[in-house]
Formats: sequence, structure tokens, C-alpha cells
Amino acid sequence: MDLAAYEARARQGPCFVCAFVAGDPEYGHVTLHEDEEHVAFLDRYPTLPGKILVAPKPHVEHVVRDLDEAAYTRLPAYVRLVALAMEDVLAPERTYLLSLGSAQGNAHLHWHIAGLPAEVPYERQQFHALMSENGVLTPPPDASDPLAARLREACVARFGGRPPWPDRPL
Repeated sequence: MDLAAYEARARQGPCFVCAFVAGDPEYGHVTLHEDEEHVAFLDRYPTLPGKILVAPKPHVEHVVRDLDEAAYTRLPAYVRLVALAMEDVLAPERTYLLSLGSAQGNAHLHWHIAGLPAEVPYERQQFHALMSENGVLTPPPDASDPLAARLREACVARFGGRPPWPDRPL
């Protein structure tokens, strides 16, 4: 991974989530689940197997200020169900959930869902395991398809074909 190119794209390029949602092929990701408000997709630069990003579809930059109370409540409910689906597939020792980005780069609000495999030594866990500076995984293209399919199936099972809140249609 070219970290300098990634940083330049994150800081000066279009919003990666908005470009992805709009269908820009340069910002394509493997979609795992979506509803009218959110999308869950595989991280293009995973530091752990099956690392997932979840974002609201509209451009939102600040989790506290930019979401009304109802939208704020729905987002973590959505993140939780996607994280549970990831756990169903990967059975991690621990699941890391965090929201990163800033006005300087990757500004669109998004959550990282990363499952820590049991065999990772302690000194390579936590923030170390999440930092692309410590390396990203580059699985062969044919390896990500079966994993994506299993994660999609787990999402469908967890969501039951419905969003995590009963008053809104899918």
C-alpha cells in the first residue's frame, strides 16, 4: 500500500463514501449490506481479516452534531448488527469498533468494525492492529469473494431482511 498516495487521496480527493455510494468505480468497495440510510462494505485496505466499514449514505461528518437523535440511535444499532454478523463468520477474540476521520481527511462519518483473531500476539493488538502503517492485508482476489459471501449471508440473517428498527422499511 502506498501510504503517501492514500493520504493524498483521503485529503484532496472526493469524499470516498459519497463517491462509493454514487457508484464511482474508482471508489468501489464490496457491499455487504445496505438499507435506505446506511451501507456496510469491506475495507479496501484491511489490517485485519474481514474488516468492515459502515457509513450513513448521506454526507455526514460529525457523529454528535450532524445527526438528529433518531438517526444517531439508528446508526449504532446498524453498526452492532453488522458487527454481530462479522462475529458469526470470523469468531474473533475481540471486536474493535471505532469511528475515525477528520475534517482534514476521510471526513465522511464511518465506523470501522475489525475482528481481532485469537492468534494475534498482544504487542500487535489494539491500535497496532488497526494502523495501516503497520501493514495491510492483500488477500488474493479469489479469497475475498467467499468471505464477502459469508459476511453477506450473516448480515441477512442478523437483519432478517429488515433494518434493526421496526418502524422503518428496508
